[in-house]
Amino acid sequence: MTGRTRFRLAGVLCLALVALPRMAAAQDSLAAARELYVSADYEDALAMLVRLRAADVSPDDARSVDEYRAFCLLALGKKTDAEQTIEALVSAHPSYRPSDADASPRMRAAFSEVRRRLLPSLIQRQYTQAKVAFDGKNYEKARDEFTQTLDLLSDQDLGAAANTSPLADLRVLVNGFLDLSKQAAAPAPRAAPPPPVEVPPPAPASPAAAPRDMSLVYTVYTVDTPNIVPPVAVRESLPRFIGRLLTPAQGALEVVIDETGTVSSAAMRAPVNPSYDKQVVAAAQTWRYKPAMLNGLPVKYRKMITVSIVPQ
Repeated sequence: MTGRTRFRLAGVLCLALVALPRMAAAQDSLAAARELYVSADYEDALAMLVRLRAADVSPDDARSVDEYRAFCLLALGKKTDAEQTIEALVSAHPSYRPSDADASPRMRAAFSEVRRRLLPSLIQRQYTQAKVAFDGKNYEKARDEFTQTLDLLSDQDLGAAANTSPLADLRVLVNGFLDLSKQAAAPAPRAAPPPPVEVPPPAPASPAAAPRDMSLVYTVYTVDTPNIVPPVAVRESLPRFIGRLLTPAQGALEVVIDETGTVSSAAMRAPVNPSYDKQVVAAAQTWRYKPAMLNGLPVKYRKMITVSIVPQ
């Protein structure tokens, strides 16, 4: 064998060695890892999943990779490692849980146990994100974030904790700020152009007036109602806060405005200060509005109002 031949063989061997990792990576796939898991080859499935996780995979594939890593670790009896993997997965995707088709009852129970432990802190994190968006007047984002917070508060893994303090109190607060976000994000109603001035023709004999739809009388509408024109404030001012305050405080006031523009009820849905809350409710009952309109008729309307006080 000549020196030139040996050099060529060495070059081919180097190229092959460089290509081997790429070939191995190409052979790694989520589908192949699932097949190994289904065939109970947990060690090889786990090794393939670790390589996949280190590669550049899409967010959806990364979530599936972490899910099957947890499955393999549980099957191998590595509970601590499995819980750490599940914690990372749930922290990144709080609403995620494995489906009945993909996981056994034992696997689903492991996920539920971790989710039950993490959800209260994840809900608080979600609420904080929503509140930051609300305070920054990004009301559309705040609306979406508060909606996600409510979804997490309704998660079945929370169990009885969802109906006790502090989560039950947080639900009231989130509902109030969600209504405020929807109202702020809703586009202002466009004023109708003035009608052209015309000489009216002789009026024919008018038939008996159609009775009013009584459902409009008893229903209380909100910003979510299609075609609703919200009420316009004529007199709406909060009383001055008198007292000592160390940090800013913010709450939510709910008022129901009837067809005449009068406040028929007022209640604090998120309290600010016990003494000041009473003053706010008393003041709200004196407010006046141009009533909300639906299809040209005045209707009852529920409105949420932010109540903020800051240190002087």
